[in-house]
Amino acid sequence: MGRSLAQGLDRPPAIVIGLDCLQGLQSARILSARGVPVVGIAKDRAHYATATRACESILIADTGGPALTDLLERLGPSFRSRPVLFPCQDKNVLLLSRDRHRLEPWYRIALAPNDVVETLMDKASFYDYAQKAGLPLPPTYVLRDRADAERAAAELPYPSILKPSVRLREWSRHTKLKALIAEEPRQLLEHYDLFSQWASVLVAQQLIRGGDSAHVTCNSYYDRRGEPLVIFTTRKIRQWPPRTGQACSSEEVRDDEAVDLTLRVFGGIGYHGLGYLETKRDAVTGQHSIIEANVGRPTGRSATAEAADVELLYTMYCDAVGLPLPVNRKQRYLGVKWLHLLRDLQASGYHWRRGELTVREWWRSISGPRTHAIASWRDPLPFVKAVRSAVPGLPRTTGAARRRA
Repeated sequence: MGRSLAQGLDRPPAIVIGLDCLQGLQSARILSARGVPVVGIAKDRAHYATATRACESILIADTGGPALTDLLERLGPSFRSRPVLFPCQDKNVLLLSRDRHRLEPWYRIALAPNDVVETLMDKASFYDYAQKAGLPLPPTYVLRDRADAERAAAELPYPSILKPSVRLREWSRHTKLKALIAEEPRQLLEHYDLFSQWASVLVAQQLIRGGDSAHVTCNSYYDRRGEPLVIFTTRKIRQWPPRTGQACSSEEVRDDEAVDLTLRVFGGIGYHGLGYLETKRDAVTGQHSIIEANVGRPTGRSATAEAADVELLYTMYCDAVGLPLPVNRKQRYLGVKWLHLLRDLQASGYHWRRGELTVREWWRSISGPRTHAIASWRDPLPFVKAVRSAVPGLPRTTGAARRRA
């Protein structure tokens, strides 16, 4: 982005970092629709999200390394008013949190103190914090060596789940999986022996009983005083991959227990910024257990809130720049659903082949008011590009056709 463009943005811009991910694309669209100038920063120029028209400009940089901080420092003096940073991936959040002393002269950063960010982002330290606070967790073991793994394998109930304490580059270079399921002790140790090469600390937990729809998530935003300005709850309908993946369809739900847990997690630690808590209701006991927290960034369900007239991201923007807060900040449970069509077709096909889902049940599960993760009539090219990437053999769209679209 050139100096002239930066100076031409009269309203404080939003810098969406990690545009080349689902939550990055959604955030850019949401903010642009509210009249906020958006500058996107992506690592992968070929990603479908870079085809969006929601951004005034798109820059390419390594969004998880020092080059990002260097780029932001160079750009900072060119803006008339300090932009608001919207990191959209854990690696962006961690980098900005650690480098905030270099960036705060030029940018508005809605993040808790770095020690709080690091505590909540690292699963091992987060679970330690949750246990000391008396929050409900499934049986959990932190694995720092094979002796820890052997103890966990012998003592955990099964099935169990194994995941990295922090999912960093080395893990992502070797696998896209968030977690692995072990059905018995030997399998847990086999998983540990392989995946401990790519994460120095792993976490093993009992897999809470219940299907994908037992997962309840709560998105929230807290001001500098730690006051919650927005709370929004959803539940998963399906996820991909099944049992250990990310939501590919979800819907609004009222769940006061999940809200209470969210306020207890973020309310007692001096929190500021976007916060997300995933819980799961045990199919036998009916009790919630905490699965994980995401801090400082939007999630896929942020778009569900906006579609349900709850201004989650715009509230953060207004609070950061000192504008009057949006009126629509309270959830009214309109029954809005969120759908990542491509992934949901994969998940539905999996359940259909296992006799767990019929076509009629699938259609009923996504019917009603809904918003789409990628598809948009106002911004169609990202979806076109995503479909073209997902389905081999489709013809490439010509430049002339893109301009017509």
